[in-house]
Amino acid sequence: MNTVTTPTPVRYHPDVETPSDDEPEVFAELRETLLEMSRTMLAHTGHGLRSVHAKSFALLHGTLEVLPGLPATLAQGLFAAPACYDLIARLSTPPAEELDDRVSLPRGIALKIIGVEGARLAGTEDDRTQDFLMVDGPVFNAPDTKHFLRSLKQLAATTDKAEGGKRALSVILRGAATALGAVGIESPTLVALGGHKQTHPLGATFFTQAPQRYGDYIAKLCLVPVSPSLTSLRDKPLSDDLADDPEGLRQSSNDFFASGAGEWELRVQLNTDLERMPIEDASVPWPEDLSPYVAVARVRIGSQTGWSEERSKAVDDGLSFNPWHGLDAHRPLGDVMRARKAVYPASAAFRSAANGCPLHEPESAQQAFGSQSASASHASADAVAPVKPSRAVR
Repeated sequence: MNTVTTPTPVRYHPDVETPSDDEPEVFAELRETLLEMSRTMLAHTGHGLRSVHAKSFALLHGTLEVLPGLPATLAQGLFAAPACYDLIARLSTPPAEELDDRVSLPRGIALKIIGVEGARLAGTEDDRTQDFLMVDGPVFNAPDTKHFLRSLKQLAATTDKAEGGKRALSVILRGAATALGAVGIESPTLVALGGHKQTHPLGATFFTQAPQRYGDYIAKLCLVPVSPSLTSLRDKPLSDDLADDPEGLRQSSNDFFASGAGEWELRVQLNTDLERMPIEDASVPWPEDLSPYVAVARVRIGSQTGWSEERSKAVDDGLSFNPWHGLDAHRPLGDVMRARKAVYPASAAFRSAANGCPLHEPESAQQAFGSQSASASHASADAVAPVKPSRAVR
């Protein structure tokens, strides 16, 4: 029985969102900027890539188990009752180009949970999936889309240019970010531009950064490694050979999952104060002393191929990940999430048309991976020793 107590959360109401008057124009400009980046990469590579998070370094299948005994405030939406679901996980880096991994960038994970029932968001009524998108930092690197667009335009001008210069800049930015970190200052901007530490990606904690509805309430989510196989990788530097490998992140994934398995907790932070935990500004961290992250599910991924060309064709080309794929009980909220609703479908449609590959929502992990059976990972994942749920992000 889960006996964790939670603070009194704010109840969801549509009025918690306050869109700006110029939002449609900003979103349209954002969409065109991202599509232009995809056009640039198509002209160079002959292949349609995502406008963001183009390069995957792990494509995995596993399970998500909703924990039993959750209190009423946490037993909401997908997590309303104990259940076990197939899932697909795509780990990636943010740019529109598939950069050399020696350009050290943030890492993201997209989860697609399969077989989910319930009232759905408009446009997904025929689907049975729920997507959660996360990055390995707790906050977005801009307060709103308008500010993000300014920096994106600068990045767009460098898309598919001067990769050697980007590697050199990454070394400088890592040094600057490390120096600031030594005095207790974190710079999401430096990290986003190439100053991410060259650490093992499977030791990271991932955050949704922007809020979404959580049934009757509002929340952010995070995914935290809890099995010893993963916690031993937290902040662990990549080995010298992987740190100097243009495909070091893919190789680190393959090395780990060749014989290893991992377990994560999916945790929820309920909104308890709209002033100190704003909906529209995703750059503001929600204080954990007001509302801690609490475990609601376990993710288990077993031994398998971490990344391959065949998996990339099946998942990178055949699927899209979007926080607007899912239940109305987990409706995305705030400026950043509304921008994704306006932009992501255009990017997915461009990629699908360029590759001649229709996108689909899978009915099982096995279907998504084609001839690569998902059954083996389930058996291996179940062998991971259960970890007692805990409250705080580690």
